[in-house]
Amino acid sequence: MPPVSMMIKPASSLCNLSCEYCFYRDVSEHREHLGFGKMDRETARILIKKSLDFANGETVAFAFQGGEPTLAGLDYFNFFVDTVNELNTKNSTVFYSIQTNGTTIDGEWASFFADNKFLVGLSLDGDYEGNKFRKKPSGENSFYKITSAAQILKKHKVDFNILTVLTGYCAENGERIYKYFRSKGFRYLQFIPCLRPFGSTEQSELYMTGEQYGDFLIKVFNMYVKDYVRHDYVSVRQFDNWVRSFLRQPTEQCGIMGHCTHQFVSEANGNIYPCDFYCTDEYLLGNIKDSSLNEMVNSRTARDFIMESLVVPERCKKCNVYPICRAGGCKRTQLSEDYCLAYKRFFNACLPLFRVFINEK
Repeated sequence: MPPVSMMIKPASSLCNLSCEYCFYRDVSEHREHLGFGKMDRETARILIKKSLDFANGETVAFAFQGGEPTLAGLDYFNFFVDTVNELNTKNSTVFYSIQTNGTTIDGEWASFFADNKFLVGLSLDGDYEGNKFRKKPSGENSFYKITSAAQILKKHKVDFNILTVLTGYCAENGERIYKYFRSKGFRYLQFIPCLRPFGSTEQSELYMTGEQYGDFLIKVFNMYVKDYVRHDYVSVRQFDNWVRSFLRQPTEQCGIMGHCTHQFVSEANGNIYPCDFYCTDEYLLGNIKDSSLNEMVNSRTARDFIMESLVVPERCKKCNVYPICRAGGCKRTQLSEDYCLAYKRFFNACLPLFRVFINEK
């Protein structure tokens, strides 16, 4: 059986921030139920057992997201880890990760993450100005709460990376934001394009234009390469994966493979979906209480979801950068904005720089 990737929404769409661009709020508004509350212990236990059964001794990755997943409470997470240890009779290697806005993180949370080897993704959009869209319900910038959480995680030696939602504003100021992260010792970065709501064509500083994205990729990739050459490497997940693709090594980031892959997303009530961006009624695979993961992964809905991503656009078939661009990444990003020209500009401008990594293993 294949390894299992299970993303879990233990607090559904509940959140203690009011970010201007929240994609999961939009997802929730496109289904019958906006949210499913917090995951109870019975659902968690069934989810764990069926995930381990499906893995059959192979690797299992449990990733927690939201909303804000820490709102499920530390007791939930302690129960979850204890139950995995109890039920993991075939000795699957289990990896844990969590994506958090950091505002609830204290020493107790950090100790738990360190003790259980959680990889923490901390959401931060740059310096104070870059983070201006990540607001508390009062309208106040959450920057200082997040940077305080980073210091707590460092103190407890928790492995963490920074996830930045790449707005139009951040793209315009990409060099400054990259330098800020580097100056603070943040060495593992992810930049995720800000998504428009389903069906929206809104133009604002939240959403990058193709020109802004192309400029960002070219400028920040040049800084990334310079740091690598100077032996001051900063990992940027998207760039790392493109380098692997260039070297004909396996990539791991969803969207850069050129097609979707089988993964599971569990809502708090046990509903299972094929992708974090598509937790909608249309793509509901079933409920973990009623069906096995094997049944769901082989369902017509799951197969159709994968097949949709395998279609190569006609314009890509003759494009000189298609072998590395792979049709422009995640299909949900493409639905939000067509970045074809941005990728073409980037790769045509920067492919010569990729050669510095040829001996990289």
